[in-house]
Amino acid sequence: MIISDFFDQLATHFNSELPFVGYRKPNEKKLQAFLQTSDELNTISDYTEKGFVMAPFNDEEPSVLIPLEQSKSISTLYSFDSSNELPEKTHNSDLSASEHIALVAKGVNIINKGSLDKVVISRKEVVSITETNPITIFKRLLQSYPTAFVYCWYHPKVGLWLGATPETLLSVANNRLSTMSLAGTQEYKDSLDVVWGNKEQVEQQFVTDYIVENLQDSLSNISVSEPETIKAGNLLHLKSTITGKINETGLKDIIKKLHPTPAVCGVPKQEAKAFLLQNEPYNRAFYTGFLGELNMTQKSTRNTNRRNVENNAYATVKTTTKLFVNLRCMQWFNNDTVHLYLGGGITKDSNPEAEWLETVAKARVMKKVLQ
Repeated sequence: MIISDFFDQLATHFNSELPFVGYRKPNEKKLQAFLQTSDELNTISDYTEKGFVMAPFNDEEPSVLIPLEQSKSISTLYSFDSSNELPEKTHNSDLSASEHIALVAKGVNIINKGSLDKVVISRKEVVSITETNPITIFKRLLQSYPTAFVYCWYHPKVGLWLGATPETLLSVANNRLSTMSLAGTQEYKDSLDVVWGNKEQVEQQFVTDYIVENLQDSLSNISVSEPETIKAGNLLHLKSTITGKINETGLKDIIKKLHPTPAVCGVPKQEAKAFLLQNEPYNRAFYTGFLGELNMTQKSTRNTNRRNVENNAYATVKTTTKLFVNLRCMQWFNNDTVHLYLGGGITKDSNPEAEWLETVAKARVMKKVLQ
């Protein structure tokens, strides 16, 4: 399929008010899409389903599924020029620095009292836009974030979301699992060789320790890499990769143990989640939830030559799941407004004013695609 036809089919589905998702995995050129053939709202039951899942932050709320068997699958190749940076542009918004700073200060106070070790406090920013086509914004995200999971997701009974997330929740191929511990933020200034402060290192270690502790009964041969600096757009983060072999535990149980992670919620998880649901002045919805391919069948052979029957006899079929945390995302409203969702991890060493500026930096990065 040529690339123009791919985007045209997404636009047709959107204009017809039918569910779809278009996406590209990190560092890949292949664009894929599921085009659901009806406007039925499907939800996840036990994570044995096949298709594309969109899950909210609050794991007590239902996750939406675009089922494989009810969808048309299309794909194409997309070439991008990562050197083509989009210029910054000023937008109107409903920024409230004082409210966010006060909430961060409240979080630091709770941590100092010993109730929490870490909490991830976020805010919503309403931005007026002139671009009326969400597919155009999707194209700009693809252009700007070649190393991220980039998507455009729509359901007429839920809404339209776009994003470019740097964080994997988990990747499973048969019984092998890989996940990541991602935390800490600073602006990219032409180098990955940066110094991380104690606050960011402690924050990232919280995430790593939480994941390992919660998965140790579900995985064997757990391996944790040393933290490394990665670039996502114009921001830098600290990342460790965690891998292991899945025991008899089902995917639903593993997801329950991981989501929401300390990178988007806090430690201890239930206490941090309760604090956020009570104190954040808005509903996160799908922000800091997760999304991606669920239980997809992948076939591989030793030789791609169809006439090589001997090697094709050794073809392997595996079931893969690739889920990503829904960060760097926006919700589309009425063709003239988007809601940006922005947050940061709070520890005892956090400075409320600096945490506000971190969300401003994250907003600035996202606004580049909204010109």
